[in-house]
Amino acid sequence: MTLGHEFGAGAACLKCKDKCEGFELHFWRKICRNCKCGLAEHDVSMNSEENKKVGKLFEDTKYTGLIAKLKTDGIPSYKGNMMTVTLPASATAYIVPPSATSTVVPPSARAGSVPPAGASTGPSSVLPAGASNRPGSVPPAGASNRPGSVPPAGASAGTATSGAQAQAQAQPVPAGAAPMKANKLPAPLSATSASVMPVPKDVPMKSVTYEWAPPVANKYLAVRYIELLPPEKRPVAGTEGAAYRRQQMARQLPEHDQDPSMCHELTPAEVKQMQQFVRKYKDEALGVGDVMLPEEMAAVQAGGQGGAGGVGAGGAPGAMGTAATAGAMGVPGAQQAGLPQQNFTCHHCQQPMRLGEPAVYAERAGYDKLWHPACFVCCTCSELLVDMIYFWKKGKLYCGRHYGDSEKPRCGGCDELIFSNEYTQAEGQNWHLKHFCCFECDCILAGETYVMENEKPVCKPCYMKSYAVKCAACQNAVEPEAQRVSYGEHHWHAEPECFKCSGCSKCLMGQRFMAVQGFLFCSVECKKKTMA
Repeated sequence: MTLGHEFGAGAACLKCKDKCEGFELHFWRKICRNCKCGLAEHDVSMNSEENKKVGKLFEDTKYTGLIAKLKTDGIPSYKGNMMTVTLPASATAYIVPPSATSTVVPPSARAGSVPPAGASTGPSSVLPAGASNRPGSVPPAGASNRPGSVPPAGASAGTATSGAQAQAQAQPVPAGAAPMKANKLPAPLSATSASVMPVPKDVPMKSVTYEWAPPVANKYLAVRYIELLPPEKRPVAGTEGAAYRRQQMARQLPEHDQDPSMCHELTPAEVKQMQQFVRKYKDEALGVGDVMLPEEMAAVQAGGQGGAGGVGAGGAPGAMGTAATAGAMGVPGAQQAGLPQQNFTCHHCQQPMRLGEPAVYAERAGYDKLWHPACFVCCTCSELLVDMIYFWKKGKLYCGRHYGDSEKPRCGGCDELIFSNEYTQAEGQNWHLKHFCCFECDCILAGETYVMENEKPVCKPCYMKSYAVKCAACQNAVEPEAQRVSYGEHHWHAEPECFKCSGCSKCLMGQRFMAVQGFLFCSVECKKKTMA
């Protein structure tokens, strides 16, 4: 079995720049022969290949809703869920502070609405400013949604509704009440108590494309999730966050951890063991996070309205959180505006969640546990779990790579998991017997002298050629076994012939010395004589 050596061939290295002649895949190390960097560090469009890799990961699991079969070859491909949203500038969004006990009625005859789950977030998502709405009237449960009324919970999406099942009476707001700027009055943002005002037609809009967003029907919820990630890790197209996601996709979900055909010369017995390993983690550990408002999840768990709107449940979130998340997006500094909810605590940082802010749930962990979006990380590398793909084991979240490391030894040479009973350990790493080789020339190192450079073994000839330092006295390379003295950027053999005063030739081993421009001196007098 061989690797696809043609893919990415000749691509420029983004890390080494002109020092790399172009990507050339090493036949078993999974790195470039020329610069030793991985494929992810080269200018290669990986979208189709990564989608196929993740599609294969989800194949034959409960997450097949995230993949689609390509018509050409039938290979399952991951639907990466790229999303573009159009939003007004944050300073122009209005929010009405909620009543302590009821749904808020818009304060003027111009009623604003919240787009239905999954609807476009552009200007067309908001009702026109001239829409009729008589303030203060509340229809009975089950009544039709007449102009000027607040519909009961569960009514057709399109207006902000109360999560109180329409049983609490709304307090009308005087028609003359003026809308308030969101940044003038912080207001609690919850799933049941916020109403978003219409955006004027002359307000500038901006479109943002995300290379990935949580696959939830409510776009407001998806965008709010992304806003709660560290800025440098948000997958906005064309930014460092998008590059970070692509790198983590390659790092966290190595294709050679799931596909025997991507591994180097496995025996039939090793192929069978690997297939059993893959089947086991698909059945027992693999999962995809669900994004929901904690208060909505609590209602679902209590048998209330809504649906377990996550990927794991196979459904889509209800619109209960629309008003809250839309309001949160329109409020500058909305992360500070949400009030702490002591009822809901992040499983990772143990800090409370905030009203109106989504949480991540992991089905295999149980829905009694939840995480802040920025806290849904691997317990080993502490990196965000790419696309919320996790592996759950003994009460901990792992990325795919480190879950594999917790189950099997990984070869330091080829990066593959080791399914053979025979392997070697050296320098704190595990190695296939055939892969404990020089990182430069691939010669077998069993019984040979080697030197560790950047955690990779190098044979003595390659070390002397590429890594050895030169003695400032004799100008010869210092052998790895030889003792040496280093001072700053200068090095000497630890021998009387080399480590001596440049003025009087006195041996300086164990003595005080002065180093000036690569010269050694035993005293100021010798320095003056030589440097004069």
